[in-house]
Amino acid sequence: MSKPSVVVFDLGKVLLDFDYGIMTRQLEPLCRIKGTELKQVIDQSPLLHRYETGLISTPELFAEFGEKTGYMGSLEEFRGAFADIFTEIPEMVELHARLHQRGVPTFIFSNTNELAVGHVRRKFPFFANFTGYVFSHEVKAMKPMTAIYEAVEAMSGKRGSDILYIDDRKENVEAGAARGWHTVFHKEPGETRRVVEGQGILPAKGAK
Repeated sequence: MSKPSVVVFDLGKVLLDFDYGIMTRQLEPLCRIKGTELKQVIDQSPLLHRYETGLISTPELFAEFGEKTGYMGSLEEFRGAFADIFTEIPEMVELHARLHQRGVPTFIFSNTNELAVGHVRRKFPFFANFTGYVFSHEVKAMKPMTAIYEAVEAMSGKRGSDILYIDDRKENVEAGAARGWHTVFHKEPGETRRVVEGQGILPAKGAK
């Protein structure tokens, strides 16, 4: 297989960690239900899946969340708590910076939603330094569905072994590998960095 010419990053748990428990703690005082029951309304739930597939809008998400939880706060309060759940993974942000500095085209490829993307754009400067972005709520398909992988290929203009794809979910990585992409099943930053360097698109860290 040839050396890849573009690198595609998953967002959550690869470049940014996230915790819906943060959201739960912020919203809990204004909800009828509490703790784990409240968290389960959003965290990897059918409601979140519909939102991240673009099947419902932000106001519709807010309305349904209110019905399920008895939430008594405003939409703006909900927006802030829902989105402010992310923290940088410094080693992976640095890896992306090295690729960006060498002129390697990079792409974000994420199952995500309008509120999260808006917040990440405002809070994390590195997010502006990608060549392109493929978001599930815009494509109306979520990994590992075929349509969203096709969207990456269309945006990047690359296929097969021209693409190096990093993701922390095995089923998503396997779907990329089935298309002939180079893939990295991300578990920890040091290992991922070494794999990327081994593809020949970056020198080993510390090398000239």
